Amino acid sequence: MNSYLEELAHRRTFAIISHPDAGKTTITEKMLLFGNAIQIAGTVKGKKSDRHATSDWMAMEKERGISVTSSVMQFPYGGCTVNLLDTPGHGDFSEDTYRTLTAVDSVLMVIDGAKGVEERTIKLMDVCRLRSTPILSFINKMDRDIRDPVEVLDEVEAVLKIAAAPINWPLGMGKTFKGTYDLYSDTIHVYHQGQGDRVPDDTRIQGLDSEAARELLGFDYDNICDEIELVRGATNEFDLEAYLAGELTPVFFGTALGNFGVREMLDGFVKWAPAPVGREAEQRFVEAGEAHFSGFVFKIQANMDPKHRDRIAFMRICSGEYQRGMKMRHIRIGKDVRIADALTFLAGERENVEEAYAGAIIGIHNHGTVRIGDTFTQ
Repeated sequence: MNSYLEELAHRRTFAIISHPDAGKTTITEKMLLFGNAIQIAGTVKGKKSDRHATSDWMAMEKERGISVTSSVMQFPYGGCTVNLLDTPGHGDFSEDTYRTLTAVDSVLMVIDGAKGVEERTIKLMDVCRLRSTPILSFINKMDRDIRDPVEVLDEVEAVLKIAAAPINWPLGMGKTFKGTYDLYSDTIHVYHQGQGDRVPDDTRIQGLDSEAARELLGFDYDNICDEIELVRGATNEFDLEAYLAGELTPVFFGTALGNFGVREMLDGFVKWAPAPVGREAEQRFVEAGEAHFSGFVFKIQANMDPKHRDRIAFMRICSGEYQRGMKMRHIRIGKDVRIADALTFLAGERENVEEAYAGAIIGIHNHGTVRIGDTFTQ
């Protein structure tokens, strides 16, 4: 049992929410890059080339350059197994997104730094608030001319009704963007242009008062130091308990397209985001650490495999462990079924899974008997 609990402690399951075109699919690609799940990043802007973002795997998504269905992707990072659900940002597909948010333990909110908080983000935050879901935020597009970062933070707090605690701070923006300053480790992370399609160089300068920092920031040095002092005094400090309660969001700045700030955000995510959390069932609350298997279906997707007309039911494992060939009880119809061919996913790619733990998302073949909301137990 101890080894099972240790395994759970290294699991993270989260979704990304944003308004359309805030950069959600691009940041998904970059996270997969850091998790060694892909070798080179495609972007949703790749309509002139054959490269499309990994999470935009359906033909309709490739054609339109938007996320239409929730893709499920698993990758390793920082000693953790990360399950990422890339939800659609476009309002036409909102039901899929809302259901997906019931299957995750935390959320990454991506905000366009030039536009601030937008309508779709507000609606999705309302859903997250119902379950007190922990929210980590990424303010995107720092390599463009954006709004005043202080103004964006204020808007997050006022409109989304959540305290915001900046973890790093942008050093300039647009053409003068030099990198970010970590407010907690007194470290500058230097931005390198032209490395957006790969894992970028990790250049750091220790100490804002160092000669190297003065050289990097040049004439802007004094103004930036004053701004950082102001930010330290006027913003919230990060509080882990408040984050886990859904009351405070740690905020990272960066550029998904330039693949900068994503590494620091991921480091914070695996460090702070909760391990699998239990779920409320009809009879009682089911703890993730319980040995008996349980899971629920939150989505059914047809035509995932162009070679076959299949239907896959996506199941969140709530407790226990799936093992290939195991028997489980389909509660609604009152029958035992043997599942020998459950799947894990990297967007459209899939493979059979031998075992999976609480927090994991697995796919089971659905021949018409499984519905959204169905539960399975051992």
